[in-house]
Amino acid sequence: MLEVNNVTFSYSAHGEQDAPPALRDVQLHIDVGETVAIIGHNGSGKSTLAKLLAAILKPDSGSVLVDGLRTNAGGEDIWTIRQRVGIVFQNPDDQLVANTVIDDIAFGPENLGLPRFEIEERIQEAMALLELQQFAQMAVSELSVGQKQRVAIAGVLAMRPRYLLLDEPTTMISGHTARHLLHTVQRLAREQNVAVIHITHFMHEVTSFNRVIVMHEGRLLMDGTPGDVFARADELHEVGLDVPMITSLGKRLRTKGWTGLPEVVLSTDQLKATLHTS
Repeated sequence: MLEVNNVTFSYSAHGEQDAPPALRDVQLHIDVGETVAIIGHNGSGKSTLAKLLAAILKPDSGSVLVDGLRTNAGGEDIWTIRQRVGIVFQNPDDQLVANTVIDDIAFGPENLGLPRFEIEERIQEAMALLELQQFAQMAVSELSVGQKQRVAIAGVLAMRPRYLLLDEPTTMISGHTARHLLHTVQRLAREQNVAVIHITHFMHEVTSFNRVIVMHEGRLLMDGTPGDVFARADELHEVGLDVPMITSLGKRLRTKGWTGLPEVVLSTDQLKATLHTS
């Protein structure tokens, strides 16, 4: 379990002058196997939270624990945490380190000191999950941004983390590639019991997640199912956030007397089902 217990963090305490707290008294628990989307505007604290969960940052007060291990510990504990929590950033160039695809995916398992046969097994598994076999020997510099992002995710998955943090990984890639990536990581959650925490600006990306967390000015504003959160559209609008387009359409249809629709529409399939039965 990932546990965030009354955590406050400010960059001003780490050399950045006059910065307001990036996180304020945040309380959060995430279980293995959950799929969690985190939404909020720039400056809401999303990326800071991800870095605290990955032990890249340490809280000023409160505690962050990964399977009971404190992220402000040292030695073997921090080494274990970094094996269990993998993070993928918005720009894949920030974390690709090798010349070829296969060498980049191998980098993490090699640093774990695994035997060669296990490294090979993990490389092949990660490449298959992200459909990268045909690119194995290609130079990373020759890949598109979307392909690079898939390599970055494969490199993290090859370390077999229990918790996969995606910090706005779809911002720089096409809609089709983004959908494929999200489908892949959600399948991973189902099949391998990996927790996926997806940070995004895009409302339509979160409707298939088990849980949605809304952040605003360093605090957790909402935490619930997509239906629970998007039912509070007026509150979301107050902090400058919207609901998915399909949800807005469903609401307009309900106000015009369209019967049979759920209170909160989250997918086109729900609309199609209503059309089919009406």
